[in-house]
Amino acid sequence: MESINKEGKKQQVRSMFNSIAPRYDFLNHFLSAGIDYSWRKTAIKILKKNNPEIILDVATGTGDLAIEAMKLNPKKIIGVDIAEDMVTIGQKKVKNKKLDKIIDLQVGDSEDLHFEDNYFDAAMVAFGVRNFENLEKGLTEMNRVLKKGAMILVLEFSKPKKSPVKQVYNFYFKNILPGLGKMISGDSSAYTYLPESVGKFPAGEEFLKILQKTGFSQTKQKPLTFGVATIYTGQKI
Repeated sequence: MESINKEGKKQQVRSMFNSIAPRYDFLNHFLSAGIDYSWRKTAIKILKKNNPEIILDVATGTGDLAIEAMKLNPKKIIGVDIAEDMVTIGQKKVKNKKLDKIIDLQVGDSEDLHFEDNYFDAAMVAFGVRNFENLEKGLTEMNRVLKKGAMILVLEFSKPKKSPVKQVYNFYFKNILPGLGKMISGDSSAYTYLPESVGKFPAGEEFLKILQKTGFSQTKQKPLTFGVATIYTGQKI
């Protein structure tokens, strides 16, 4: 986006998500027809085999993935996000569910994490890595705060490759979603940015190579819903 180039991607993303924060949860579930629930459940099931006790949730937004991760019976989940309004809404959700003793949502920068080295048993991020201003820097920071052998899990949108899903997906993403998003949220930029950011994201094998470059091994990918989203995993070397 031209505005991102002028303003700086990080500030643009912060402003954009703050502006849609009050309707973010509704839009997420509505525009994905509720499929995002099952994606998060699948992600947490994958994370379960490592039995993490202290979990980092990067780009936590309003805390949906952190809340889902309570199924792992962790001792602590810390979520960070640069959008203050998203975090505020997430904190209220967590408190209403009486989970605030375990889930701690904070305003923070994914590319400059204020945690000590080798602290977390797992790190996860849902629909956030494509918003990093510097993807490798963000992943390197996540690697730094993870214990050796700990898992990183990334849930992100991807592009279906097979017909007719590919054509339907492209039409919806480019022609339907931006209009619906603007109508409900009142923000035209957020839902034109979404398909653009997904289009530019280095998905599939390309992303696995970036994970390997930033200190992760045993990298794998699991396409979801005909390739509309993908779960990527790796372990800190």
